[in-house]
Amino acid sequence: MKIAFIVTGFPTLSETFILNQITGLLDMGHDVEIFAQFNPEEKKVHPDVEKYQLMNRVHYFNMPHNKVKRILKAIFLIFTNFHKSPIKIVGSLNVFKYGKTALSLGLLYTLIPFLDKKFDIIHCHFGPNGIIGVHLKEIGIPGKYLTSFHGYDVNSYPKIMGKNVYNVLFKNGDLFTANTNFTKQQVVKLGCDEEKIIILPVGLRVEKFKFSIRKIQPGEPIKILTVGRLVEKKGHVYAIRAIAKVIEKYRNIEYIIAGDGPLRQELESLVRKLEIEKYVKFLGSVNQDELLKLYQHVHIFILPSITASDGDREGQALVLQEAQAVGLPVVSTLHNGISESVLDGKSGFLVPEKDVDALAERLEYLIEHPELWPDMGSYGRKFVEEKYDIKRLNQKLVEIYQNLIEEKYE
Repeated sequence: MKIAFIVTGFPTLSETFILNQITGLLDMGHDVEIFAQFNPEEKKVHPDVEKYQLMNRVHYFNMPHNKVKRILKAIFLIFTNFHKSPIKIVGSLNVFKYGKTALSLGLLYTLIPFLDKKFDIIHCHFGPNGIIGVHLKEIGIPGKYLTSFHGYDVNSYPKIMGKNVYNVLFKNGDLFTANTNFTKQQVVKLGCDEEKIIILPVGLRVEKFKFSIRKIQPGEPIKILTVGRLVEKKGHVYAIRAIAKVIEKYRNIEYIIAGDGPLRQELESLVRKLEIEKYVKFLGSVNQDELLKLYQHVHIFILPSITASDGDREGQALVLQEAQAVGLPVVSTLHNGISESVLDGKSGFLVPEKDVDALAERLEYLIEHPELWPDMGSYGRKFVEEKYDIKRLNQKLVEIYQNLIEEKYE
């Protein structure tokens, strides 16, 4: 099959779930091309980007921010591409139908890389990119259009853009996937036909995540890890405050935070205010190889996700599956789809959002009972192998593609 992925930025270190789909499809012999709005140009890149030479498969829309440059470049693009498909190009400029998307020339810049190309499937990740996709469909770019919803796109985005933001997408999109049942129900509430949504979790390459029984060596500090962007919904504030409470009772603690983001200075300031600097380490962004090594040298994983002030929430929180895969007992929150992706009481513990006392109590319980770590780790590993193995999930994805092409969902 020939498959196009429409994404926002590529390559993005925090979106390994998209990368795992792309590389998995390539391994299965399918032809994949990537269409992205921009290159985030992050300092660290997932090693699979180079291994699979994915940059040779990427097309950027490359729309200049400067209006004058944007218009001049658009004139050049129209002049050099008009002969390929005048009807499609004129359609992308239809302000009456597409409003600001056409007026800003964004739809034209999106269309150009698709001219002269044919795909069986156009797979759009996140709802806003699904809207871009169905606009291409209306203009005349052939193929079956699938949109995957993940989290922010059904939580904060509709609050900003209005509850009817996806009306055109739900009407003209061919099929949709959601990473959890919770996300699916959010999509339904926004107006999507429940029969057109399939639950498809995002997965990981389980074989890369080496399982090991967690043990504490004499004199070794208990190492607690969080992995995630430093943004509000990840709940770092509550983890730090919980760690501060734990330190009052247990001094042999090392808390490691992997990830970067806009809240870094605020979080570092909180650590100083709580006077726990010697116990907390900010690593910044880590790539996949660094993360795999990190997982092997810690004992407990914590991710106290919350509903952010703008309504943004987690979808699935793939790092929780990664942590379980390597054998770490996890502590997280009763938040969105997380209750579907952690075996509460078996592979970890879930507590109410923003409950610092409950987080601290669960951490202390794990610290006091290291004999529980092996069984919790084994439960988590088996759970991830059965439900989140990317090979199985990609096989299911291909089945979805094939059924969509054969119009079995009609």
